[in-house]
Amino acid sequence: MNPELINYVETEILPRYTHFDKAHQLDHITTVIRQSAALADLLERQGVAVDRDMVYIIAAYHDLGIVNGRENHHIDSGKILMADPFLKQFFTQEQLVTMKEAVEDHRASSKSAPRSLYGRIVAEADRQIDPRTIVLRTLQYGLEHYPELDKAGHFARAQAHLHEKYGEGGYLKLWFPESENARKLQELRTMMADREALEALMEDIWLHEMSGQAGHEAR
Repeated sequence: MNPELINYVETEILPRYTHFDKAHQLDHITTVIRQSAALADLLERQGVAVDRDMVYIIAAYHDLGIVNGRENHHIDSGKILMADPFLKQFFTQEQLVTMKEAVEDHRASSKSAPRSLYGRIVAEADRQIDPRTIVLRTLQYGLEHYPELDKAGHFARAQAHLHEKYGEGGYLKLWFPESENARKLQELRTMMADREALEALMEDIWLHEMSGQAGHEAR
């Protein structure tokens, strides 16, 4: 990979994520970068050629549009990528368009499949299917956007969302059946089917989040 691109991303791009919501901060982006690289490894072992610099930039830029709000962040992220003059030194116009489209196509709720291999890579890397992390972020989103709900309301909303997105027939799609995500999705579905196990995890996360909020208010 090009060291100039890595230096630019680490000094100019990644720091932008420190001010975003909890689900889109630096830890999320570095995980997407790492998982994108792992999928590139998988594809190369299968004999599929992948441009590592493109994979890296797509992963690094895919959520920058959160700066303008969550609703259209995938579109805004693509615009930010295309408007960055630094990238024009390293990529052709065709490559930039492919990367923009990949960023636009990463959203889990998209009704259509990603338009390119690069779009499928970032879309799957963005899923980050770790059962605890998914439940954590689902509850965090509810606490931030539905403060009027009580504990039971948050738990009900979280369970409904999990089944809508991650359940059998849910809107989340995976593109690489050999990936770690595919195995983790099955783990998540097994946990979701065990109501007691799911509620015990939510209770543990709830207590941690509430104690964190109490500590913040005390300061």
